[in-house]
Amino acid sequence: MKDKIVLVTGANGGLGSYVTRAFLEAGATVIGTSRKIAQSEFPSPNFTAIAAELSTGNGARVLMEQVLARFGKLDVLAHTVGAFAGGSSIADTDDATFQKMLDLNLNSVFYVLRAAVPLVRQSGSGRIIAIGSRAAVDPGTGVGAYSASKAAMVSLIRTVAAENKDAGLTANVILPGTIDTPTNRAAMPNADRSKWVDAASIASLVLWLAGEAGKDVNGAVIPVYGKDS
Repeated sequence: MKDKIVLVTGANGGLGSYVTRAFLEAGATVIGTSRKIAQSEFPSPNFTAIAAELSTGNGARVLMEQVLARFGKLDVLAHTVGAFAGGSSIADTDDATFQKMLDLNLNSVFYVLRAAVPLVRQSGSGRIIAIGSRAAVDPGTGVGAYSASKAAMVSLIRTVAAENKDAGLTANVILPGTIDTPTNRAAMPNADRSKWVDAASIASLVLWLAGEAGKDVNGAVIPVYGKDS
């Protein structure tokens, strides 16, 4: 990934930190963004921290303007931003919860894609990889708002794949099962973690899709369910 400019959203999150480190170890120049992120979180000369609010169109636009001004191009977008809310049936889901899932899981990716696609197209071999959820295609009880937001996200990514293949740009989405992160461990202390998905495995797949070996994969919806598949 030498000479590649990579933007990782949610870079210091449970999965995002693995993705960020994977790209840095592969020699990429990585811009890590989150609402709050510090340069010191990834002590590498190839890392640049830029705080941004991606739940608004203006926030995403300003971020891409900063990327273009400082680096001149963008080769790879790895979007790991997301949030989970569950526990209520559709009939009992309140407006605030439904809107929160749309804001964090759907609107954010729309704003980022709208701002980033023109830059990534210019690469000639651009890559967009987004992290969705198994719930997008395999919804369960009590997670209707979350599942709906992730399903709509899949549709956006596949549309980008279709609209930009003429520019050599690929766009794919990974659908993990429950990921083994500190946040999930704290939220589900009694769960059987042996069936969870290793965050490092997902990061490796993101890296593969972003590289030369993944150039022929476009518009794919890739299940990574771990031992619970």
